[in-house]
Amino acid sequence: MRQAHQVAKVRAAESALMATLPEGALMRRAAFGLASVCARLLGQPYGARVVVLAGSGDNGGDALYAGALLARRGVAVHAVTAGSRTHEGGAADLRDAGGRLLGPSDQPVPRLIQEADLIVDGMLGIGGQGGLREPYASLAGQAARSPGIVVAVDLPSGIDADTGVLDGPAVQADVTVTFGTWKPGLLVDPGASQAGVTELIDIGLGPYLDAPDLIAFQSADVGALLPVPGAESDKYRRGVLGVVAGSNRFTGAAWLSVGGAVRGGAGMVRLVSAPAAAAVVRQHWPEAVITEIPGEDADADELLRTAGRVQAWTAGPGMGTGQDSGRLLAEVLRSGVPVLVDADGLTLLAADRGLLPRPHQTLLTPHAGELGRLLGAQPGDVEARRLEHARKAASELGATVLLKGSTTVIASPEPGTPVLVNATGTPWLATAGTGDVLSGLAGSLLAQGLAAADAAAAAAYLHGLAARLAAAGGGSGAGEDDLSRTSGLAELPVPVHGSSAAAPIGASDLLHALPAAIRAVRSAARQAAEDGA
Repeated sequence: MRQAHQVAKVRAAESALMATLPEGALMRRAAFGLASVCARLLGQPYGARVVVLAGSGDNGGDALYAGALLARRGVAVHAVTAGSRTHEGGAADLRDAGGRLLGPSDQPVPRLIQEADLIVDGMLGIGGQGGLREPYASLAGQAARSPGIVVAVDLPSGIDADTGVLDGPAVQADVTVTFGTWKPGLLVDPGASQAGVTELIDIGLGPYLDAPDLIAFQSADVGALLPVPGAESDKYRRGVLGVVAGSNRFTGAAWLSVGGAVRGGAGMVRLVSAPAAAAVVRQHWPEAVITEIPGEDADADELLRTAGRVQAWTAGPGMGTGQDSGRLLAEVLRSGVPVLVDADGLTLLAADRGLLPRPHQTLLTPHAGELGRLLGAQPGDVEARRLEHARKAASELGATVLLKGSTTVIASPEPGTPVLVNATGTPWLATAGTGDVLSGLAGSLLAQGLAAADAAAAAAYLHGLAARLAAAGGGSGAGEDDLSRTSGLAELPVPVHGSSAAAPIGASDLLHALPAAIRAVRSAARQAAEDGA
């Protein structure tokens, strides 16, 4: 898994480590790792052209020392010292290696950036706040217009390291080389998108780091979480999920949610739905046990008793937002088992927040608009500050919150619990019904005994992986970390922007691809166990 630490913890760990090392040794370690990545990206360093954008802080020093290492390998290195001061040791080392230093307003700078094979962004470090100001903003703009590969040092300048928030101009990196530990802003959008592909360089911080603030599961982590039936398993021990989804208008929502639950490994799925939706489910998922809602003013308590015993509920997809639906949701939330609420269920919750908190595990799976309604916030603000709003909702509602989007953010209500993030998603998921599949999949994992946050993270990972498999034509080799945009250097350079060769998919395609996604993560878990044995 990828563990990320906020700036205060990184600073404390760096101080503790530096107290054990000769002066400058830690910066030299970072510079060597940075130069190694740059050399790999250049392919043939000798004769290549590199521009270093150096700020006043330690990142500027890292970049200058790395520039000196590259210059000694025959690279033509020009450093633009744009800060109020310049790291003296790094600048001297670069001059000794044959590099040249310029100011940001020097006449050759725009041409050098435009002609560079690689540009190193060392302007601001993890302590930077707000968007870039001049002359950094202009240099970032010139770098964006250059065909050269842009490599950020530790974090793209202009991104908030703790949150990934973008509050003005920032560097768009193709590759980010970060040191010691991941920073939350590298794993949460919009910061994650600005970082491109990220490589972590070990500089020895591990023993000095406190507990992580954010965790991103990888394939092996997800595979290890998934329950495996034993010799004595039966459908009840495998986990029974109750699903309240669909209506006479939205029949597909029930089919997709039940399908996600079946593919997710639930031993049994009990559906409570309107007759039209029930008929669709019978045709496609005959293994589902169905209780039909007889009509308006049905007794919600009696419906749930008729449905039978479950280990968890998923409620909301396509169920409607009328009074009958509200009473049914309230009855589900009064049950003594974990409950996942999605879609129409979230709209009902926004109208009656008194239904929460409850004494049992609750998982909410909103997109930005739905979370905005729950919190009285604008969707744009939610998207811009994903960590802040997910944490706030979890705290106020007493529920685990899975905020969907370009980066899925999962916040738990317990103070001090690390936020979980997932980046396997793809824009091809932006189509009707994919959230219904996720609700059934995550609900099935709840029914199988996973804690709410683990169920949410595993489901989000598998959901995104299945989408990528489906969009790529269901290729069997996928599933490892090369499917993530922060996959390491095997795929470098990886363009941040540009068209995809993948094909459009529908929500039903996810159901077909889920078994392959599950097999892939189980395989990764087995391989990790063998490697660790």
